[in-house]
Amino acid sequence: MTNTSPSPSRRSLLQLLAGGATLAGGALLFQNLAHSAEEAVVIPPPAQDLPAGSAKLEKAIFAGGCFWGVQGVFQHVTGVHKAVSGYSGGSAATATYSLVSSGRTAHAESVEISYDPAQVSYGALLQIFFSVVHDPTQLNRQGPDTGTQYRSAIFAASPEQEKVARAYIAQLDALKVFKKPIATRVESGPSFFPAEAYHQDFLTENPRHPYIVINDLPKVAHLKRLFASRYRAEPALVKRAA
Repeated sequence: MTNTSPSPSRRSLLQLLAGGATLAGGALLFQNLAHSAEEAVVIPPPAQDLPAGSAKLEKAIFAGGCFWGVQGVFQHVTGVHKAVSGYSGGSAATATYSLVSSGRTAHAESVEISYDPAQVSYGALLQIFFSVVHDPTQLNRQGPDTGTQYRSAIFAASPEQEKVARAYIAQLDALKVFKKPIATRVESGPSFFPAEAYHQDFLTENPRHPYIVINDLPKVAHLKRLFASRYRAEPALVKRAA
């Protein structure tokens, strides 16, 4: 697959639905195309973190492959008020799914998280991001999706966020908690453009979608198992947020 076409899983979904196939009937095809969801990795929390600060909501932007799963996991984290799928790294003019899917816009599929720092710290979000959201050692890909638009990246909203993120990557690499070096990029000067409405809350609204079943629901299960105290059963959906 090249960077100039959608990932096999998404292209196949469009073909299946256009032909009238059911999601269940397409599951076998998806299993042949997609890798199984990465296993979660037990990792220590960051040695450095941001203080709880004021009661106002803070924002964090993470990219870790297809935004359906990234959004879906963070929506189940206590303290997250809203997690919006979108595009980061490029310009407003190219922030559309059809253009970003080409891999030539500098955008990554990303998720902007609004969170209460009194309930969950930036460091805790980073720990979840590296542990259960995605495989940070994969370069410009996640599972069945390939291209720079699926890169692992942290779009720091402040110099303090950037410092904590870089220190955590160095900490995890030094401890060799992953079998390969971390490929995650820390990109300053964050930009964020919300994705189209049909991408929002996709995991919750499409729990039987083969891509979600294979690649993303296991990540939510990993969150519940490894971060039980931070897991919330009711997701913080975009369409319900104030």
